[in-house]
Amino acid sequence: MKLLRYGPAGQEKPGILDGEGRIRDLSGKVSDIAGSTLLPEGLDAIRAIDVNSLPLVEGNPRLGACVAGTGKFICIGLNYSDHAAETGATVPPEPIIFMKATSAIVGPNDPVEIPRGSLKTDWEVELGFVIGKKAKYVSEAEAMDHVAGYCVINDVSERAFQAERQGQWTKGKSCDTFGPTGPWLVTADEVADPQNLKMHLEVNGRKFQDGSTKTMVYGVRYLVSYLSQFMSLLPGDIISTGTPPGVGLGQKPNIFLKAGDVVTLGIEGLGEQRQEFFQG
Repeated sequence: MKLLRYGPAGQEKPGILDGEGRIRDLSGKVSDIAGSTLLPEGLDAIRAIDVNSLPLVEGNPRLGACVAGTGKFICIGLNYSDHAAETGATVPPEPIIFMKATSAIVGPNDPVEIPRGSLKTDWEVELGFVIGKKAKYVSEAEAMDHVAGYCVINDVSERAFQAERQGQWTKGKSCDTFGPTGPWLVTADEVADPQNLKMHLEVNGRKFQDGSTKTMVYGVRYLVSYLSQFMSLLPGDIISTGTPPGVGLGQKPNIFLKAGDVVTLGIEGLGEQRQEFFQG
């Protein structure tokens, strides 16, 4: 299933794509794509619905982030061997974990704000996964039972805030609008192998990222188990798993985003995003 949320910001309704790629309204069946809806039994209840019996959503509505009620937005740094190499970093012996503020979450095609004082706003296409069932001290063998589905994330980053302003990475990752998420939450049963998905990103039509989740160092199964040793993962939590090479910081010379730039990105089977950047 491809679950989504549509409508004006703050007023999104739950929806689902039908077999022809049209949006159907789920609001008569579930309150939102959040909480108990993401539990295995909640997703099974949606699967039992005749999608074609649901109201058809007309027009081309704005898409919100594909999941609501996110308590934690966890990111994994330097998780692609080829990306680590382009930035001159070594692959860490354990996953690098940092948080992205949930206030950064926006829809997949919403405008993205370059924050005041920014000189180095950058892009990162990433595979995200959403927790569907509480995970605490789970083994790798059990890990995938806790994943509701997958989505596209642009982990927008301000590199000077991240690396040159002291402290941890969070402040370079958490600016308003720095977390475009969606367009859909593709349920786990429809993603045969999350470690074999092509991914791409273009800036103003020029391709910069052309990678695959094959080069991910720590895969989804490992990350669920690993993270659950340190904190409970709860339904609606988003984990963004790192980016392949081709970020602006890796270019020689560096290339960073400016007002008016358009970024397009996508992951095989998970949909596409488009953002226009503006100066805050």
